Amino acid sequence: MALFLAIDSGGTKTRCLLADDTRVLARAATGSIKLTRVGEEEATRRLRAMLAEVAASAGVNLKDVTRTCAGLGGYGIDAVREWAERELAAAVGGDVILCGDEEIALEGAFKGGQGILIVAGTGAIVMGRALDRRTGEKVNLTSGGWGHVLGDEGSGYWIGLEGLRAGFWAKDRGVPTTLLEKIGEFWDGASLGEMVGIANGIPAPDFAALAPVVAKCAEAGDELATAVLARGGEELGDQVAIVAVKMREFTGGREIGVAYTGSVLEHISLVRSAMVRMLKEAAPEARVMESAADALEGALWRARSG
Repeated sequence: MALFLAIDSGGTKTRCLLADDTRVLARAATGSIKLTRVGEEEATRRLRAMLAEVAASAGVNLKDVTRTCAGLGGYGIDAVREWAERELAAAVGGDVILCGDEEIALEGAFKGGQGILIVAGTGAIVMGRALDRRTGEKVNLTSGGWGHVLGDEGSGYWIGLEGLRAGFWAKDRGVPTTLLEKIGEFWDGASLGEMVGIANGIPAPDFAALAPVVAKCAEAGDELATAVLARGGEELGDQVAIVAVKMREFTGGREIGVAYTGSVLEHISLVRSAMVRMLKEAAPEARVMESAADALEGALWRARSG
């Protein structure tokens, strides 16, 4: 019996499953194993514990695994790939496929076919895949993904930081908003002075954790918070439109599916609706799917496909 291991490692959580050719045998999860977020020692501990759990639940030896596909946050970093290769080679048998977490989400949505994927969680990137009919090769097209210092517009990090900035902007101008009050409460009752210190501290705080706070303010009717979320959706829509325009060379402007994954677009409807509105004008051929793509299912599809 062939066995397949699928791993989805994002910025905040890691999931895995073991399956055979037709069914899932077991699942397990842990926190982030992203080296740049938790460090190598903690990432190693979490990965090993998760793999031991899924093997025990399935009642199999991981050395009997036929093929593993792991989608990694930070895949472009040499140290991340080297660590993952080393750890998985020691833990599992068979072939190991490593790729970016956005790539397995693309597979989860389109199973090797054409389409556009938006990843909007802690960070943000838009990735498209088209088929070049002249050569028969798949072409990958991207926009964004440069990290929170250089970009990541519309991401959780961006929304949290922009929400905090908007709160201080409003304070200077006497504009009513609950943003500073609610963010202060989230930061354990921090005063304005303490909030300034936290925001400008080294290392920087996890601004992505503030995105749900901004969303709750908007849901309660805060117009400034609503504007931040709408701008985030428009920023993501702009990135999608850039990729859609690039894909017209291969699709001829025909309808193209747009999938999404990540906490922002999955859980903050105001961002998603603003993005959809923008795309209707900027790239009318882009059709946003109703539900989120499952990156773990994409990793399983890739492991089974080889």
